[in-house]
Amino acid sequence: MPFISKIQRQSDYSSFSSNHPIVIDNGGSYFRIGWAGESDPRVIFRNIIQRPRHKITGETITVVGDHNPALLKYFDCTRSGPRSAFDGNVVYQFEIMEYILDFGFDRLGANQSQINHPVLITECACNPVQSRSKIAELLFESYGVPSVAFGVDAAFSYKYNQQFGICSKDGLAICSGFNTSHVIPFLNGEPVYEACCRTNVGGYHVTDYLKQLLSLKYPHHMSKLTWEKVEDLKMEHCYIAPDYASEVRLFQKGDKKAEEKTRCWQLPWTPTPVEEAPSEEEIARKAALKEKQGQRLREMAEAKRFNRINDLENEIRDLDMLLQRLRHVAENDIPSILGKTVYTSKQDVESALVKATQSLRKAKGEPVESVEKMDPSSTEKYNLINVPDEMLTPDQLKQKRKQLFIKSTSEARQQKKQKQVEEELERERQKKLEEERRLENPELYLEELRAKHRDLSEKVEQRKKLKTNGGHSNGNHNGSGGGVGRGERLNSSQRERMRLLTTAAFDRGKGEDTFGTKDEDWQLYKLMSRDNDDDDYDKPDPDEAELARISSRLQEIDPTFIFKSEAGSSSAAEAPRFRPLTKEDFQIILGVERFRCPEILFNPNLIGIEQAGLDEMAGISIRRLEASKGVKERITNSILLTGGSCLFPGMSERLETGIRMIRPCGTPIKIVKASDPILDAWRGASAYAAAMQFPHQTFSRMDYYEKGEDWLRSYQLRYTI
Repeated sequence: MPFISKIQRQSDYSSFSSNHPIVIDNGGSYFRIGWAGESDPRVIFRNIIQRPRHKITGETITVVGDHNPALLKYFDCTRSGPRSAFDGNVVYQFEIMEYILDFGFDRLGANQSQINHPVLITECACNPVQSRSKIAELLFESYGVPSVAFGVDAAFSYKYNQQFGICSKDGLAICSGFNTSHVIPFLNGEPVYEACCRTNVGGYHVTDYLKQLLSLKYPHHMSKLTWEKVEDLKMEHCYIAPDYASEVRLFQKGDKKAEEKTRCWQLPWTPTPVEEAPSEEEIARKAALKEKQGQRLREMAEAKRFNRINDLENEIRDLDMLLQRLRHVAENDIPSILGKTVYTSKQDVESALVKATQSLRKAKGEPVESVEKMDPSSTEKYNLINVPDEMLTPDQLKQKRKQLFIKSTSEARQQKKQKQVEEELERERQKKLEEERRLENPELYLEELRAKHRDLSEKVEQRKKLKTNGGHSNGNHNGSGGGVGRGERLNSSQRERMRLLTTAAFDRGKGEDTFGTKDEDWQLYKLMSRDNDDDDYDKPDPDEAELARISSRLQEIDPTFIFKSEAGSSSAAEAPRFRPLTKEDFQIILGVERFRCPEILFNPNLIGIEQAGLDEMAGISIRRLEASKGVKERITNSILLTGGSCLFPGMSERLETGIRMIRPCGTPIKIVKASDPILDAWRGASAYAAAMQFPHQTFSRMDYYEKGEDWLRSYQLRYTI
């Protein structure tokens, strides 16, 4: 599948002669490629690749550099993150490097597999020979490049700025890049690699540190803190503090100066619609609508009940007529008559009549008699109950006991059902009475309901306090309060259980242990059992049930009533109320992070890297030079800052302060910034490759085949030609 990119392919590749060099700035962050002698590179893209899968076909594609986010919605990027060919600032993943070179040459306009142009490619200072040899092998073997030259990016940037008089031939280049930072001294226009210094901290670490701090500070906005956005925040808002400790103290005080240095990034936010409190007319309208709906439901229920009563009366009339007919016919004719119905016997018709009669009484709201009393077949069902035991066989005795058990259980069940029906009817009657009272005088009814709710709330609260603190006084506490003994928190059953336990323990100590020899001793376990508590300690409180009913009623008829759940009540806890999100909740505040993150360039130990900072590296590099005092003074008088991480405001002032503390008093120090710290390395390489003497500095393909990779150990580019 073709590469996906937003970079346009160049169309003038064939117009350049075969001896025109191609210049490549192979940086850790960006890959830049163009033609020698031009002021700007033709193609610039991020030096990364990504290999996502298509969500439908499963095909894997290769995305190099800056991709099109609109196209990636069709691909699954969760399993394949961005990958770089660099470890630090050294190329070690040459398969990825081949993808990047393929893409770079393709965007430059190459339409053949062979690249018939000399190539000048940048590398880091003191690049390992193996990395350089693998790059040479890749260019010679895969692309057929006629010749290759390797140069240090910081050296090209220094020589490019030297042409404009920004720095002199003796000086110091401080290059803070994406992955590392280098300090390289120059004598007579040539870099002295024996005295250079490096630390493994760069712009990548600054961005990563800022991303970590903001993610910890705003964990609910982590999806917004993408790498690209944090990179933009870093370049827009971060700065180098002249004195880190004093800057931290300034923000600790939180005065006006700290507020002026604080920056705010507003995330996209849509205000929630404000709900206005309903007016009295709206409340009255809703109450009238609710009352109308309730009246309609009551009418529907009444109509349904009326239809039910009519159906039951018709059914009872039909069953009476059927029973009258069955009583006046012979036994042999009964099956023929019942064959046209759903019943199989006369007893089934009688049972159906009893059930229909009971349902009718229930529908009319009348008390329902027990089915056992109304069922004429109960005598036949329990025919052995009234028979004396002497007249029964052993099997009939077993059947009699079974009938007794079934009858008692059935009667208990029917009594319970009858009681529930009566309670339900009583509740319905009370509800109707309350509704009539409310309709007669709504204000008086509401006031009485509120007063009853208030009294019951106080009563329930007082009872809970008694259960917690105990309702007895045994002298362990006075009227002003104090500790409560365990005995005061026990109910009567629990105190009885404790008495039995202590009595049994006391009797055990009187000589021989004879507990258990008598059957009465085992009754103690039944008395001590928790299941036999006859106390109502764990039973539901009727006052609490009534309070819950009144609260529910108030919520229905009083819109201003707010139910407050009591602590420890049996009702569910009230759900926490969250405040609506505001504009401030979608703001990223950059305060101390603005200077704390770039500070790692001077104090790498802030992120756990025990290496020297930029100012300390400059002092180390100058001390390594075997030069006179005058030469060292000329070097400190021409210090060039280059690289993307040198764009932070305050970098020059902080470096001058740090180097001045290291060098002797009175040493002249001049720090200048490159004309373009990002592109000057490529521009310097472009100007170098356009010189007439450039072919003499290259390493040809014939040399590669004759001398091999080991010859690259002694290869070194001369920058003054």
